[in-house]
Amino acid sequence: MNTTTAPVSLREHVVPVEAGAHVVGAHWLGSTLALALADGRVLRWTDGVSENVEAHAGGILCACGDGQRLITGGDDGRVVALTADGGPAELARDEKRRWIDAVTLSPSGSLAWNTGRTVHARDDKGRVTSLDLASTPQGLVFAPKGYRLAIGQMNGVSLWYPATQTKPEFLDWKGSHLDVVWSPDGRFVVSSMQENALHGWRLGEKPSHMRMTGYPAKPRSLSWSHDGLWLASSGADAAIVWPFQGDGPQGKAPRECGARHAKVTRVAFHPKALVLAVGYDDGCILMIRLTDASELLVRPALRGSGITAFAWDKGGKRLAFGTEDGAAGVLTLPTA
Repeated sequence: MNTTTAPVSLREHVVPVEAGAHVVGAHWLGSTLALALADGRVLRWTDGVSENVEAHAGGILCACGDGQRLITGGDDGRVVALTADGGPAELARDEKRRWIDAVTLSPSGSLAWNTGRTVHARDDKGRVTSLDLASTPQGLVFAPKGYRLAIGQMNGVSLWYPATQTKPEFLDWKGSHLDVVWSPDGRFVVSSMQENALHGWRLGEKPSHMRMTGYPAKPRSLSWSHDGLWLASSGADAAIVWPFQGDGPQGKAPRECGARHAKVTRVAFHPKALVLAVGYDDGCILMIRLTDASELLVRPALRGSGITAFAWDKGGKRLAFGTEDGAAGVLTLPTA
């Protein structure tokens, strides 16, 4: 970070949103912002007008979205869908009321979620298949084409085709694998680990390993650039951005963007440009352009207001954010 001059500010282009509870996830449903909150509510915000929807009888633990639907999982054992208007629709319920703390959507509309040591997948026609695992499934993500599901778990990542009876392929690496992301071109799978590291695999007949270590904290937020050539991560006092040109980052040094005396908690690449939103545990938000490392201040540091959620809208004109203390906001990028 340039310590000689303060970054130019975008603060005057931010509209505050009062969420009132820890923001678990933020997703745009067209022009409507949906904030999934830890107290079980979903806050829908459209151009300054807010409404609360009671989605869960308990806390929301996870959320995902595809631009049309917000999907939430809760500690009441339910999977719920919500659109930009209308009430919540229950998609699944666990009779034992086990927590659902991982959900994901595919481009084709398939849905996957976890309960206990089982992963369930529901296709776009409503058919559900389940896979039992030896350990608790953690992160879930569909491949870009939507047919294969990656499942983070103890000592590796499973790659499963829910529509077939084929045994899952197992990518092994010792340790606990938490979040999982799949590169936009489908060539790489990367997981965050309990051991303050990332681990990746270059897929093929014989998947090869990629170790990304040196984090002082767990890198729980991961974001691919729109061209799939960079992977940004949290877990340090700067956003750690790994190069994925060619065969991946093995033997290459990452870029460090936005170094400050605070831990990065959330990262989100712009959907169309090499611009990265970086949120910190002190509430600060910076916008950083990778081409020249220039920085713009979106939100100053505020004690007890760590950033917990980011969401770019489809066109990349608005960035929503949420915090652990219930504050939120929407940045509208100024036109040139």
